[in-house]
Amino acid sequence: MTTTRAPLRRSRHNRVFAGVCGGLAEFFGISAFWFRLAFVIALIPGGIPGLVPYLIIWIIIPKASE
Repeated sequence: MTTTRAPLRRSRHNRVFAGVCGGLAEFFGISAFWFRLAFVIALIPGGIPGLVPYLIIWIIIPKASE
């Protein structure tokens, strides 16, 4: 049994800032809350551990088409 996933894209609908967490949530099929929580927890030690991965993902993953 093979399942096909939609390509990884930044969300246009489930977004707070750039749609990164919403896109990851749609791709993996879980709530965007968990990705947002993970990035916030990674920001606590000083910002860089959470900010850099978010910015890299924002640059790499394209926006979802309309």
